[in-house]
Parts: sequence; structure tokens; C-alpha cells
Amino acid sequence: MKTIKKINKCACGKTKDVNGNCDGSHTKRFMGYKIFTLMTIALITFFSIQSFSLIEKETIDVSSAKIVWKAYKVTGSHEGTISLKSGKLNFINDELIGGDFKVDMNSILCTDLSGDYKNQLEGHLKSEDFFNSKNHPNSTLTFTKVKSINKNSYNIDAEITIKGKKETISFVISVYGNKATGVLKIDRTKFDIKYGSGSFFAGLGDNLIYDEFDLIIDINF
Repeated sequence: MKTIKKINKCACGKTKDVNGNCDGSHTKRFMGYKIFTLMTIALITFFSIQSFSLIEKETIDVSSAKIVWKAYKVTGSHEGTISLKSGKLNFINDELIGGDFKVDMNSILCTDLSGDYKNQLEGHLKSEDFFNSKNHPNSTLTFTKVKSINKNSYNIDAEITIKGKKETISFVISVYGNKATGVLKIDRTKFDIKYGSGSFFAGLGDNLIYDEFDLIIDINF
């Protein structure tokens, strides 16, 4: 008669103890690990959601936003306005952390001239000599780094796109309540706007136009 050998294994495949019992300790260890893993995932998810929810995206009121441009030449200067299409500033606990803007290049106006001189300058600024707004109707500005200077002021590094060309720019922005202000100095030649530039053309005399122009920003959100 064939002897049947007693299998000293638990149903799960683990070896029984000396008394032939399966105490399930390995199962307990597995369950403890599983619970710990699930709790860890839950905590990570919770804090991720919390961090995300703390970001406040404040939409710019484009109807009241004021952007003034100032350009300079040997014989004087000109200035005017340009309009925002859209924009927002991002905050965490009332501290600025980011922002982005889209500018309507077809909205360029000159405010220090009138009549034919005003129309001529506005048309020239929108032409291929300058911003070519027909083919490049939008310019954009996106914050890439924000560093607090004090309670209300921040150093900003940003990516600016004009005429399809991207460059980096740095400036300071101040935030008071629901208002933000700043001044950007932009070198137009970096965006292939060389008309009247002494950096590229000699003998311009009184027709020389300086490479840098200013944007003065005053916005509400």
C-alpha cells in the first residue's frame, strides 16, 4: 500500500509551523505593507490637491488695463498705447508666482500726434518696417521666474515673443491690492526690427531711432 506523504504547506504555499498550523504572519506583513502603501499614496494625492488648490489665477481686467509705449529718437520721442487681449497673474497665499499676457499688436495708437502725422506713424509702426501686425497680430509675455524683493515687489524673468521671435527679459513688477505696475525696457532689434537703428545703419543723423523702447504697465485684476 502506497504511503501518502503529508504536505507541510499552508494553502498560500508557505511552510506550516512545528505544530502544523499556518499562523498567517506573512499575510499580516503583506497587509500591513499594502495599507502603508495606500496611506502614502493617499497623503501624496491629498497634499498635491491642496498645493494645486492654493494657486489663485487672477484674470486681468483688459478693459481698464493701460499699457503705454515710449520710443526715443535723436530729435525727441513719441508715445502711445497698446491693448491687452488677455492676461492673468498667479498667486499662492497672496504671493505672486507667475503670469502671462497676450497683446493686440493691431491696437497700437500714437497719443502725442494728431491728424495725418498720427495716422502715418501708426501705419508705419504696424508695417513690416516695425511690428508687421498683419502677419503677427499678437505678442506674448510669460513669466518664467518670480523672485520676491519685498512685500509688494518682485523680480521677473520672462519669455517675450514679438514677430514670432522669442527672447528673455527681466524687469520689476509691483503689486498693491488688485493693481500691478511695472516698466519693461525692450530692445527692438532682437526681434528683427532694425528700421532707423544706429546699430545696423550708419549716417542716419536726425533720423536715428534708438533701439530700446519702454512699456509702462498699469493693470487691475
